[in-house]
Amino acid sequence: NTAQIVFTAPQGTDDPEIKTAMEGLFAQVAEIEGLAVTSPFSPEGAQFNSTTKPISFAQISYDVKGQSEAIEIADQIKALGDEVQIDGLRIEYGGQLFAGFEFPPSEILGFLAAVIILLIAFGSVLAMGLPLGTAVFGLFTGIGLVGVASKLLEMPEFSTQMAAMIGLGVGIDYALFIVTRYRENLHAGLDPEEATVRAVDTSGRAVVFAGITVMVSLLGLFVVGLAFVRGLAVAGAIAVLVMMIASITLLPSLLGFAGRSIENTSRAAALGVATWVTLSLVGIFTGALALLLIGPLLGIVVWGVGFAPGLNRWMRTLLPHRKEKPREQQFWWRWSRFVQRRPWTAFFSGAAVLVVLALPLFDIRLGFGDTGNLPEDYTARDAYDLIAEGFGPGYSAPLILVSNDPATTDAGLAAVAQAVTADANVAFITPAVPLGDGVFLWQVYPNSSAQDEATSDLVGRLRADVLPTTGLDVKVGGFNAGSVDFADYLGGRLPLLIGGVLIVSFLLLMIVFRSLLVPLKAVIMNLLSVGAAYGVIVAIFQWGWGKDLIGVGKAGPVEAWAPMMLFAIVFGLSMDYEVFLLSRMKEEFDRTGDNASAVADGLAVTARVITAAALIMVCVFSAFVLGVDRQLKLFGLGMAVAVLVDATVVRMVLVPATMELLGDRNWWIPKWLDRVLPHLNVEGPRPQDLDDHSA
Repeated sequence: NTAQIVFTAPQGTDDPEIKTAMEGLFAQVAEIEGLAVTSPFSPEGAQFNSTTKPISFAQISYDVKGQSEAIEIADQIKALGDEVQIDGLRIEYGGQLFAGFEFPPSEILGFLAAVIILLIAFGSVLAMGLPLGTAVFGLFTGIGLVGVASKLLEMPEFSTQMAAMIGLGVGIDYALFIVTRYRENLHAGLDPEEATVRAVDTSGRAVVFAGITVMVSLLGLFVVGLAFVRGLAVAGAIAVLVMMIASITLLPSLLGFAGRSIENTSRAAALGVATWVTLSLVGIFTGALALLLIGPLLGIVVWGVGFAPGLNRWMRTLLPHRKEKPREQQFWWRWSRFVQRRPWTAFFSGAAVLVVLALPLFDIRLGFGDTGNLPEDYTARDAYDLIAEGFGPGYSAPLILVSNDPATTDAGLAAVAQAVTADANVAFITPAVPLGDGVFLWQVYPNSSAQDEATSDLVGRLRADVLPTTGLDVKVGGFNAGSVDFADYLGGRLPLLIGGVLIVSFLLLMIVFRSLLVPLKAVIMNLLSVGAAYGVIVAIFQWGWGKDLIGVGKAGPVEAWAPMMLFAIVFGLSMDYEVFLLSRMKEEFDRTGDNASAVADGLAVTARVITAAALIMVCVFSAFVLGVDRQLKLFGLGMAVAVLVDATVVRMVLVPATMELLGDRNWWIPKWLDRVLPHLNVEGPRPQDLDDHSA
């Protein structure tokens, strides 16, 4: 790995005072264990001095293990540089080593957002705490298992963060659905033990099915055939598996301890949570890390005051319960009826929104971003800009030409140089370097940066049009050419992934719901959700719309691996909501035989919890947009948009509209197919069956 110490001064970088100071700095940096420095003042680094601008840089070669060591070394180098104080001298630091590791930590922000949303949705501290406690346990367990898996499989550096993002989102969701069903059972008059059993036997089944669906989507990435992609798939699948298991094992035991107390919240508990969340948020956004530790402790103290003898009973007073309205008076029941009365209007309106959001998808360009995408106040971005100014935008990632043609002659070598130089996007080409055994190497410096479309076009022209005219067999390599090849390869494998996941998802839903039209609609709508997410990330990251709002320095390509990863995860998560919503509708339909009332009742029962779950996921994923890493920004925003669209436009508009339009045909399946298909029940036994069995 390499990084750069870039410096510039109006008096010139070869000024004696500057040269002496910078040579001293380079010597100090070279003394740090694991680092080697090539100075621009040495013969080996003479090319690190611009011939047109007073800009030079030293190259650092380093071998560090882990992010913490990288942060420590980067801070140490910058501290040494701060000691060099000369009028006019400006020092910046380039490369991934200095790209920035900053607060706010995304996982903590997402977690705090979940606290607030659950507290509003449930109105109970204990009901809020159980899903979060389960998710936190699963999060740390999953991260540990991902760490073990990384010793056995090749995984990118951001695998742990991505697994944490996915695990925290689905973990809270899964626990939330089970806790919600448990509370419904309590309200229906069941004792806590029976309420727990029925919650796991109904919503727990849906959780298992939803988790398996997400894992199937993720493991579908194996068709790509790349080691690091398999690593990402395994990391995500581990996170989902751990959360699924925790939700159907750990959570029921916690519900057993909670009993009916899950409905109660004292003023002391509410104030304790408010204290914890407030101090933690202040600590995150001010960088006062101590508050992240003080916040929970002070919250516990405030809550504990309610148990202190002799104090005002006000703290121990339970907050009043919100009175549950009859189902027909609830907003979501009325909303479903509103949509069902105007199904065609709702259908075309919802579809139009998704199509408009997805339109930019048709202009997607896959590739890899460079350091120029960082915000302008980052030293790595300033270093990148200085190098581009002094050496040209293509200096950081030259194209490599290699020939081992046995027919190579001096005339042939000259023809290669002449043909390449004639291209308008080539700044210059180095003389051919003989490597022995008839192998020659050139470096070609474009006039455009590594992530620019013009550079990708140059790779294509050299391969297809320019080099074939030279009469020599010359290959094009280097980072830029490798990025083009990698993007083309992934783009070619994406249809295999999409096709495989669609077929498996359709078959699973057909088995579960004993229907042909329900799984067909689900697959199409989920595709539209994914398309909308693709469209938004193209508009922001590639076209540059609103990029400054999320801290993206400049527009660039969509990361080549992102579309397939987004598809696998988003499609799986979309199936989560589909299963939870349709399983309740199917349960109501089996009970009443009335499709219209089943749609309205199913939506009324699940809409609030789906909305809360979606908001939590959106907050968890959106928190990653606040980080520095462009890849995680893109991934987090894509996930947030997909979940938001799926939980609103799809679940609350398109699903009830299409269910109403199709009526009883929703649940039709040929009798011969019904006999052949295996039975997989995610709704659980009907309440009357359980009552009969209990009797």
